Amino acid sequence: MPITKSAKKRLRQNEKRRRINKTFKDSLKKAIKEIRELVESGEIEKAEEKLPETYKVIDKAAKRGVIKEKNADRKKSRISALINKTRKEK
Repeated sequence: MPITKSAKKRLRQNEKRRRINKTFKDSLKKAIKEIRELVESGEIEKAEEKLPETYKVIDKAAKRGVIKEKNADRKKSRISALINKTRKEK
């Protein structure tokens, strides 16, 4: 446990940031999972409608520093590639 005043404050800050980051990561994972489930069930149109919302969540997480920019770009690229691949198969 922290002893000094600054260490106690640091602990509070870290806990607050951890909760905020967890919220962003959870919403990020949920958005990506929804898109993948829609694609797997064959609902490509609904997946395409959800795509801008998912991009928004990914970009916001990257902006906040929860994930890195290149990681965000990679996630967006893979999601769009998945949708395009599925669309071409049908």
